[in-house]
Amino acid sequence: MKRKNIFKGIALLAVGALTACGGNREQAANETAAAETADTRVKVHTTVARLQTVDDVSTYTGNVQADVINHITPTMPGRIERIYVEIGDRVTKDQLLVQMESSNLQQQTTQLANLERDYERYSALLEVGGIAQQQVDQIRTQIDVLKAAIKNLQDNTQLRSPISGVVTARNYDNGNVFAQQPILTVQQLNLLKVIINVSESYFTKVRVGMKVDIRLDVYGSEVFAGRVSLIYPTVDASSHTFGVEVAIDNRDMKVRPGMYARVTLNFGTGESIVVPDVAVQKQAGANDKYVFVVQNGVARYRRVEPGQRLDEQCEILSGIEPGDEVVTAGHTRLIDGAAVQVIQ
Repeated sequence: MKRKNIFKGIALLAVGALTACGGNREQAANETAAAETADTRVKVHTTVARLQTVDDVSTYTGNVQADVINHITPTMPGRIERIYVEIGDRVTKDQLLVQMESSNLQQQTTQLANLERDYERYSALLEVGGIAQQQVDQIRTQIDVLKAAIKNLQDNTQLRSPISGVVTARNYDNGNVFAQQPILTVQQLNLLKVIINVSESYFTKVRVGMKVDIRLDVYGSEVFAGRVSLIYPTVDASSHTFGVEVAIDNRDMKVRPGMYARVTLNFGTGESIVVPDVAVQKQAGANDKYVFVVQNGVARYRRVEPGQRLDEQCEILSGIEPGDEVVTAGHTRLIDGAAVQVIQ
């Protein structure tokens, strides 16, 4: 009898142990499932997009150009007798630069001298009634026509500089025959310009005389002063931009035509949305910029239009609103609609 009770006790203990073990397993499985569910959420750091007063600044790029460029060419083909200047030479207005072949000019100059002598004789004969007035008038007309022709030949034989500037190109040597290319190019370098294309949204804000900052890649962060000298009167329908000419005072001759320039215009101050620049990501294989916004524990993709950089902050022109919670770290595993866990 005692042995039966012992066996019964052992059986009850075994059943209890199995029941307890099964309960622990169920609890452990639930805890594991919960842990696995929590682990599927991407851990991220976030910040709130806020409004900040910033300068309304835009930067445009362009190439530096001479304000005035003159190509030295005759109006007709001919042989070049002598070129008096080289590339880099400074020239003054009306300075003789090129002497073209002058045989035709000499012939017509001699012919003019003969006509003028004839005119003097005819005038003397007219006074004594030995010739008609019509003959004198005819020779006077010939002289006037020939003088005009000689003036044209002189302008195309002795080529002078129309401006004070620097010779920037020479395309022929002495003895060559002029064809199509200019013999010389003279550029005015003490006043230069950059032509930029500005968004039409700023059309009412740009003014002639407006001061601008100019940076040239070759001079690093050095800032050159400029001013708006001309505003184009029309807006390009395809790009929705308008042309603006910016003048550069180049009295120290540090700037040269062809240099790459970055022109910064300041249109005043205003309030803009600002986020840390690490929040703004670049779409692989495209120029699109985007951020992730956290809403109810879910990451949402937002394409944005960045503005200017402000130290470690970035201005956002469109795509998000003030107060949006944007992701600043943890982008690697994020996709639109992913569950996230915000780490403080």
